[in-house]
Amino acid sequence: MRFLANMGISPVTVVFLRQAGHDAVHLHEAGLDTLPDSHILDKARFEQRVLLTSDLDFGDLLAASGAALPTVVVLRLRSMVPDNVNRHLAMLLAQHSTELEQGAIVSVAEDHIRVRRLPIE
Repeated sequence: MRFLANMGISPVTVVFLRQAGHDAVHLHEAGLDTLPDSHILDKARFEQRVLLTSDLDFGDLLAASGAALPTVVVLRLRSMVPDNVNRHLAMLLAQHSTELEQGAIVSVAEDHIRVRRLPIE
């Protein structure tokens, strides 16, 4: 699977995803630290990447757009340390890989994963 990590996501998580066999890129590595949110969504869509973020704005932007892609994973964890994020991402991938590939807004919290398929009507 292909991932794009927003600025609030640790580069350590990008390395974790790569080690698990995924194609993962961090905005900072690409020199896109200040890219506007709408352009980040466009980049993820164009490159067919799942956007990883802790920013709630992306879910709202995507829902309002009526688009079916990209998938946005919003991490709403009490602790955003890489080990905790990586553990939750591993669970997400094991349980919801089909939804991630087909287009969804996914909210990941400590005690649950909520998946809303796209487009949202």
